[in-house]
Amino acid sequence: MSLATASARNTSGSGRIIGTLILVQMAGGVLVNLVLTAPLFGEPGFLVNAAAHSQQIGLSVLLGLAVEAIFIAIAITAFPVFYQHSQALALWFVALAVVNLSVAAVENMSVMSMLSLSEAYAKASAPAHDQFQALRVVVGSARNWAHYLARVLDGGTLFVLYAVLYRFALVPRALAAFGLMAVTLQVTAVAMPVFGHPVVFLMLAPLGVSQLALALWLIAKGFRSQTVPASAHSDS
Repeated sequence: MSLATASARNTSGSGRIIGTLILVQMAGGVLVNLVLTAPLFGEPGFLVNAAAHSQQIGLSVLLGLAVEAIFIAIAITAFPVFYQHSQALALWFVALAVVNLSVAAVENMSVMSMLSLSEAYAKASAPAHDQFQALRVVVGSARNWAHYLARVLDGGTLFVLYAVLYRFALVPRALAAFGLMAVTLQVTAVAMPVFGHPVVFLMLAPLGVSQLALALWLIAKGFRSQTVPASAHSDS
């Protein structure tokens, strides 16, 4: 087997691994955000609901961290392939994945604070319940702002991913271009609360479609293998 053939197989294999990781991350994200953390956001609110679902919320924290850690697994798997094309973008991808996990840790610490406050509320006497309302706003807001920041960083990480895929045609450029557009919409949507507007959830849908399409393409085809000029390795 020639070195070129071996390199092509490794490149394709890395793409298939990343496609599988993306599917796992998507499934985990749905489970965390739509199922496990549901008691935090359903009526009458986390102050009343969370204590009765402490194990479920604790599981959501552990799984949420694991879901974000998948970005690091993707970045490490992609690094040898991306590094051949752009050292800077490969390093940026890894760095953003690490920052993502750090911010996710802050977000999930806030979730545990919500649970702790709910447990204290459940143990308190009825006359003392009013004292928890101000704390409810503070603790809930801390989690929400950390969540928005984490989602913006998710978008930044995915933007670098799609930018590399587009620039070096590692997947069909139409697919990568759609991903760039979808990420831009996602970041815009989750940044809206910073400017006093609610999140437009419809703007998040294209990214879900893009991620699913990318994952299926990579599992089926892997990355496209290309000969990289030596001068390209140290580009921007």
